[in-house]
Amino acid sequence: MSPYPNSRRIEFLATLVTDHITAMIAYWDQDLICRFANASYLKWFGKRSEDMVDKITLRELLGPLYEKNLPYIEGALRGDAQTFEREIPLPTGELRYSLANYFPDIEDGKVMGFFAHVADVHEMKLLEKELTRSNQVITEQNKQLKNFANIVSHNLRSYSGNLDSLLQLLDLVETEDEKAIILNYLRDLSRGFSATVNHLTEIVNFQNQQERHHVSCNLLQFVNETITILKLQIDSCSAIIRVKVESKLVLTTNPAYLESILHNLITNALKYRHPQRRPDITIQAWKTDDGIVLDIRDNGLGIDLNKHGKSLFGMNQTFHGNADAHGIGLYITKYQVDSLGGAIVVESEVDLGSTFRVTFN
Repeated sequence: MSPYPNSRRIEFLATLVTDHITAMIAYWDQDLICRFANASYLKWFGKRSEDMVDKITLRELLGPLYEKNLPYIEGALRGDAQTFEREIPLPTGELRYSLANYFPDIEDGKVMGFFAHVADVHEMKLLEKELTRSNQVITEQNKQLKNFANIVSHNLRSYSGNLDSLLQLLDLVETEDEKAIILNYLRDLSRGFSATVNHLTEIVNFQNQQERHHVSCNLLQFVNETITILKLQIDSCSAIIRVKVESKLVLTTNPAYLESILHNLITNALKYRHPQRRPDITIQAWKTDDGIVLDIRDNGLGIDLNKHGKSLFGMNQTFHGNADAHGIGLYITKYQVDSLGGAIVVESEVDLGSTFRVTFN
């Protein structure tokens, strides 16, 4: 014969079962006093059963979380089931994502209390965030691919149409001088086509680079090497280069990408200099809690961000009418910074200059 009365035995078995469930289960009466809590619930909040059951209130247990949960508590006490997500701190202070359900206990139409069922969904939530981030990356890559396809289609169609027209003209001309003019047009068209193919190939090479080896890179060393490479351009316009980078500032990153980012941004600062003043470029970097910030500030032509801000990093976007501008450098720079998990923003005013800020994680 069982040593427990029927109701006591059921209560004992229920406690035995719920104590082996990873989810947190508790019962709070209409006065919000705890009447039951399984082992997982007690462990999560760092409590003992004798200190909690029939003693502690939900307000005392939740502390600052109580006010956040209050709308759901009141909903459950009205007789409506509640489901919500919440970050709950462990006794160690670590925050973990949870999925909470409050199920009203209704007897003869009266709410006696509610059952709380709380599941630890921390790992699933982190995975969900990672999937969201991955989807955003895929969406952006698809956008870049569509943009690239449009550029290729437009450029090739343009060259094809011009080539067809010139060949038709070549069949119609009668004098050698006229033929020479058409042939010069064809040579110019050929050079332009080759340059376009080279630019598009450059983009493809960057986007298809699968191996991005990250190593320790001394930022000042890379800045100085880039300045050395660009010495001819710097001297040709008597540019002032101010470097404010600590000698011990080190990035763990892809060296090829870092070199390219510095080269493109400093080259742009030189290329888009103001015609009425000497170029003055400041390269500055500092460490933050989240990584390293790199600023490249110039006193050049500046960019109308109200007009061009949304297309600034687009492919084949140019803003100053320079003959040697192809709209590739900033596109590649943005792609590389994004690939490294960083961010790039710009502050600029027309005729005053620009500051490109890169954050490396």
